[in-house]
Amino acid sequence: MIDAPARRVYELAKDQERFPQFMPDVEKVTILERRTNGVISRWKTLVEEAPIEWTEEDRFDDAALRIDYQLLEGDLDKFEGAWTFEHSEGATEVVLGVEYDFGVPTLAELIGPTLEKKVRENAEMMLAALKRQAESEASA
Repeated sequence: MIDAPARRVYELAKDQERFPQFMPDVEKVTILERRTNGVISRWKTLVEEAPIEWTEEDRFDDAALRIDYQLLEGDLDKFEGAWTFEHSEGATEVVLGVEYDFGVPTLAELIGPTLEKKVRENAEMMLAALKRQAESEASA
């Protein structure tokens, strides 16, 4: 739970170019195209010190406080999911859903459990960083 209004947390999550300022594993996010209800963005992150890069489409649903994202191209075969933001008991609950596939079945067999753990840890890190930033901005 994040001690800040859901709208504020949602708007912070939409401002992806700021992620490298407060998310240690996100090296760079570049907005390639801005649309009425979303963006096309290029990401460079680190997973276990290994760089992973991709381009994604993000669709913003301001009424539902939801961000859907989907891989367009990059180091993965599949990377998609959604962020949802709900106000509950004076705080915001954020759920980050992720579906991914590296596209190399042998690699998935060998490092699948490790990779799943890393994806989970990375998602938890992003949520924790979003929580710290939203709460610090809310109290300022």
